[in-house]
Amino acid sequence: MLAGVAVFTVIAALAIRRTSIWRRRAKRSLTRIRRARTRLVARAKAAERLAELGTLTGGLAHEIKNPLSTVQLNLQLLQEDLDPNNPAYSRVVHRLATVSREATRLRDILDDFLRYAGKLELRRKDTDLNALLEELADFFTPQAQFSRVQLRLKPSPQPLIVSVDPRLIKQAVLNLMINALQAMTHGGELILTASIVDSITPWAVIDVIDTGPGIPPEQAEKIFQAYYSTKKGGTGLGLAMARRIVEEHGGQIGVRSEPNKGSDFFVKIPVH
Repeated sequence: MLAGVAVFTVIAALAIRRTSIWRRRAKRSLTRIRRARTRLVARAKAAERLAELGTLTGGLAHEIKNPLSTVQLNLQLLQEDLDPNNPAYSRVVHRLATVSREATRLRDILDDFLRYAGKLELRRKDTDLNALLEELADFFTPQAQFSRVQLRLKPSPQPLIVSVDPRLIKQAVLNLMINALQAMTHGGELILTASIVDSITPWAVIDVIDTGPGIPPEQAEKIFQAYYSTKKGGTGLGLAMARRIVEEHGGQIGVRSEPNKGSDFFVKIPVH
């Protein structure tokens, strides 16, 4: 009888202990769920605020563009009204030209911002990336030659058909090519390649390779951020726009670089 009571006591103690352990685990799980829910709610509110901010800044940019057009028009009219015989004519014309040039630059910045902040509507269709890169190479070769850069194209050995918006993908790759050209101030070589990487999900890969000075690691981490630029006069939206276009296609974009050796900007697009 006593032995039975002892066994029952041990079993009851184990059950109580396990119940206590389960309660602690359940409490910790509930705490994690509540924290995760709090983070999700905070992210949703932040996304809502960002969307509202995007709408406000887009409207503000449009409001700035309208009077800016009036300023540019009146600068032109003012220059036409000047008397060439006036001793100050050359000086005034030079100053008006400076103001007009800066107004044009501000308008270009606003246009870039509106393109970046605006909604991207993908018009997908089956596109041969080899043909797309060939068109880009033909278009870009004169500009490359002017900058003493040799442009080479290495297409994929087999047709590389992907479902993309060809206009936007062209824009993304062109932005990478312009960035590479600007990096090679003393000339060099620009290489475009297309390939396919077989894995669980096959990827079409475009590489834009330059022989420029390379990118320091601390800059490479920030280079796709909006308004980050190391170039004088750069808007810092070219690479950010390229990233947005690629990510809208469900793809990936990145850079591999070595100082004094060059950079390889790559675009990966899933092949469905």
